Amino acid sequence: MDTSAIDNLLGQLRATAASVSGTAAGKVPAPAPGAPDFATVLKNSLDGVSASQVDAMQRARDFELGVPDSSLNEVMISMQKANLSFQQMVQVRNRLVSAYHDIMNMQV
Repeated sequence: MDTSAIDNLLGQLRATAASVSGTAAGKVPAPAPGAPDFATVLKNSLDGVSASQVDAMQRARDFELGVPDSSLNEVMISMQKANLSFQQMVQVRNRLVSAYHDIMNMQV
């Protein structure tokens, strides 16, 4: 199978993209100083999901124990927020695993 035409087209696309963005072909721009890296953003997101789940469980426990300031509305809303944030994190994980598999299956 001849892939030279595809490689040539890919090279032209990269050169065009580089000329439009103002960077040299094949160079990846460096991240801005002080910008958070991917691992930090992912950890902060996981911590946020965990915090929302802990908050939802605490509100549910307070409602079950009859704490005067807790209401069923607040409990249900916090539980739904925790559920949505967990589902979102599962989708992010699924995309990361899929990207990992795609990269591992690439032929070099």
